[in-house]
Amino acid sequence: MQLEDLKKLAGIDKEEASMGENISAIATAKAEYQRKHDVQPGTDEWFKLWFAQPKLTGENPMPRNKNK
Repeated sequence: MQLEDLKKLAGIDKEEASMGENISAIATAKAEYQRKHDVQPGTDEWFKLWFAQPKLTGENPMPRNKNK
């Protein structure tokens, strides 16, 4: 098998991973939001912030953010 075939079978033949999102930028924004609004780990708000799927459910994980 050729390298291109292996990449295709593994699902890594595309350059754009994670639906075109920059995971580092998203995590930085969430961490800043958490510090700014004193969101404590383990609370419902913290779980929503870090585990919400806005592209899937449409919910806003950062509701107190004025920009969103």
